[in-house]
Amino acid sequence: MTVELVLFYLFGSVAVGTGLGMILQRNALLSALLLVGNFFCIAALYLLLQQQFLAVIQIVVYTGAIMVLVVFVIMLLNLAEDHPRPKKNSMQYSIAVALVIGFLVELVYILMFTDRAPAGFHPEAGKLGTVESIGDALFNKFMLPFEVASVLLLVAVVGAVLLAKKRLP
Repeated sequence: MTVELVLFYLFGSVAVGTGLGMILQRNALLSALLLVGNFFCIAALYLLLQQQFLAVIQIVVYTGAIMVLVVFVIMLLNLAEDHPRPKKNSMQYSIAVALVIGFLVELVYILMFTDRAPAGFHPEAGKLGTVESIGDALFNKFMLPFEVASVLLLVAVVGAVLLAKKRLP
């Protein structure tokens, strides 16, 4: 095993673990902190793929800016439990367990009984992830979705401020 493969398995398993922890965590602030750990693992995976720009953007944009915004909104909303949680629905729990077991059976089947060779790289794989290709895609092909996402984030922050302001005496 090479060092890169060991690091890939390490960061991949930590990313999966922090992702599961984030989903299963009941505390919103701890869930956001686990998401930050997941973002760092994904940035490390980008580095292993020799995509330094994507790794830096992952850290700066997602971990730095977006997560600060999310943590700020969580703290602003003060998500303390004012009312008790409803009892678990046994039907929903049974369906969830059945779906998880089905997913695991599929995963084991794919890993054990398929012997497909991995596909080769795309001919232009060296150009993907560069500053030029990301800038070209962001400001040409995906400009409208990018602007819509920024407006959506702004609306979410304004809404959180308004909700927090209504609770103050």
